[in-house]
Amino acid sequence: MTATRDLSLMIVAGEPSGDAHAAALVQALRIEVPGTNFFGATGPMLRAAGVDSIVNTDDLSILGLVEIGRALPRFWRAFRGLRQAAIERKPQGIILVDWPDFNLRLARSLHRRGFKIIYYISPQLWAWRSHRIRNIQRDVDLMLSILPFELPWYQQRSVSHVEFVGHPLAGEVQARYGKQEFCRLNDLDTSRPIISLLPGSRHKELQRILPSMLDAVPLIRRKCPDVQFALALAPGRSPEQARHILAMRNGGEQTVRIVQHATREALAASDVAAIASGTATLEAALLGTPMVIAYKESAINWHILGRLITADHFGLVNLIAGERIATELMQNELKGENLARELLGLLEPQRNREARKQLSSIARQLGDSRASHRAAKRILAEIDSVG
Repeated sequence: MTATRDLSLMIVAGEPSGDAHAAALVQALRIEVPGTNFFGATGPMLRAAGVDSIVNTDDLSILGLVEIGRALPRFWRAFRGLRQAAIERKPQGIILVDWPDFNLRLARSLHRRGFKIIYYISPQLWAWRSHRIRNIQRDVDLMLSILPFELPWYQQRSVSHVEFVGHPLAGEVQARYGKQEFCRLNDLDTSRPIISLLPGSRHKELQRILPSMLDAVPLIRRKCPDVQFALALAPGRSPEQARHILAMRNGGEQTVRIVQHATREALAASDVAAIASGTATLEAALLGTPMVIAYKESAINWHILGRLITADHFGLVNLIAGERIATELMQNELKGENLARELLGLLEPQRNREARKQLSSIARQLGDSRASHRAAKRILAEIDSVG
């Protein structure tokens, strides 16, 4: 246990996945230093972990230039509130979790005021806007990476204060119950193939991605009538939102089972899955579920932002593998016929076995179940260090 006592830390997370990882980190830090006081910008999981919420980020998890532009006054109020809270409470460390457009600005402001800045979960500089590496070099005292390819990427650019601690999902992603129970709870047949659909955690993702996923359903059933479909809703997405889209396609819920609060169980029970690009693809990899990665943005966002992306792949499993082991259907490629073709191909036994073998290799690269604890220990060592 660290010698630090009466510890106060500010933690800032603005995305659902960052909120979950930050909550696990808070728990690990409290094991090391019981009674640590946390405050900052929180989602529901950080609040449940007992973090004093200076800013509620539930309404700040926004994608797209137009949407962000409309919300700028809210972001500015959040920025000023957090900056003032840090100045008044004087925490020994500021832990920033992903959310780079906001957090890198906050890092600059608070680092100039003498605060120790620890960044947990690196911004995706390897994908786009790599010039922001200058901000990392100048304003961040310690960067903790959760993806294995990030450390060499930083080292090649002479950034030394970066450490790979492992992915917080590694060793933690497990289904609470097996396929038989999942099928019983959702009126599915264990003897028939299951395809799960995961259209993303945001409302706009549901609106843009789910229709194309549903367009693939009748095409797949024509070729393989026995296939069953489970629509696994992310936390925060309601069945009513999904039913509205289902009602316009494929005969509603008679065609697709809506599943709530059981994403991992759906993935574990599925033969294959169609998944919106993001953290859920890593959950599928850790569960060994072959997948097609899908994404669709608004036309204006894709036109502006899509051209800035420099990575060879979009999907995290492909980035970790260094090759395309999962098909990616992005923007205009995300059509029902394309998705149906790829999912049917993954249902073929030989290809399915090969995909599962490749995914097991990805899982090994992500580390073990101690990522949050390693991050906690490294954060405390940094706080206790001189300078």
